[in-house]
Amino acid sequence: MKNHLLLAALLCSACNVSVTDANGSASDAPANGAPPATNAATNAPATPDPYAFEIVPEPGGKPFQPNSFLQAQVALDRWGFSPGVLDGKDGMTFSAAIRGFQEANNLPVTGDYDQKTSAALLEGEARPTTWLVRIPEGFARGPFFDIPKGLNAQASLPALTYRNLLEKLAERFHTTPEALVALNPPDTKVGGGLTIRVPAIGNQPVARIEGDERGWGETLASLGVAKDQPQADHIVVDKSEGLLKAYDANNRLIAQFPATTGSQHDPLPLGEWTIKGVSRNPDFHYNPDLFWDASSKDEKAMLRPGPNGPVGVVWIDLSKDHYGIHGTPEPQLIGRTESHGCIRLTNWDAARLAQMVKTGVKAKFEP
Repeated sequence: MKNHLLLAALLCSACNVSVTDANGSASDAPANGAPPATNAATNAPATPDPYAFEIVPEPGGKPFQPNSFLQAQVALDRWGFSPGVLDGKDGMTFSAAIRGFQEANNLPVTGDYDQKTSAALLEGEARPTTWLVRIPEGFARGPFFDIPKGLNAQASLPALTYRNLLEKLAERFHTTPEALVALNPPDTKVGGGLTIRVPAIGNQPVARIEGDERGWGETLASLGVAKDQPQADHIVVDKSEGLLKAYDANNRLIAQFPATTGSQHDPLPLGEWTIKGVSRNPDFHYNPDLFWDASSKDEKAMLRPGPNGPVGVVWIDLSKDHYGIHGTPEPQLIGRTESHGCIRLTNWDAARLAQMVKTGVKAKFEP
């Protein structure tokens, strides 16, 4: 994603904040220009939560009126029936998410966003669809890196993190940079600090996880994904629908995610498999011998973790050698491009699934 121009347009209203671009660094000045906050008990500088976005009042007290598709998408995301990126657009992934929600809630499975579905989805209350939020200074600081195309070149980076703040914000709020720009036209006037309108995906505290040496608790918070999720007894990948479905022990559908499921050259391995393990924030061991489209000049390499790595933030290993379920650096392409046979999800959906499954869970791949 090349969004440096979009980033500049979006962040032109920032006050007293130095926002990094690729390979840059940021000022330590607080967003409001005040002296750094301190802990009263110790007189030491306080450390603000870099993942806690403050909701700020709407200008003039007038609520923002989103379109009905974005309202439904945000609600579906909260329920665990992912429509993919939250962009306010109708389409196949939206209809599929509606069908999954209808099935799980004993509604007629039509894929139509009708009155009964709307009432159940929105729970009879007008919950916010978007918020104006103030971006935490620590979140805006990065680090950010330009990501080269070749995997051997990517191996030289210390982490495969985001390219810029706009891309990082888009993942945090389960959308795309382009959708954020559309929600924040240049003439929008907002309050002080670095303030932006985003889909209403709530804050998650940094989870305390025993033995968490790779910062998974922070990754969950950075993606707005709760640590505690319903536990899946088994999962089904439906190739024809382009969906991954999670079921409980009573065979009740509890979550659903749009997925990329292989290609003509590397088809989805149909059959029944088992999850062998879950690697969170994994290194990626690149072996060009396993990729038919690898360059003859490529060499074996180890790529450091990060959301822009080849498998995103998660690798869920399967009993089929070299196959797994994983995230992606290109969430807007889920279901629209091909993979090397693996099952690819958005990073936030992959993170959520990682909290739902464990070693031994069965995975059935259907045509």
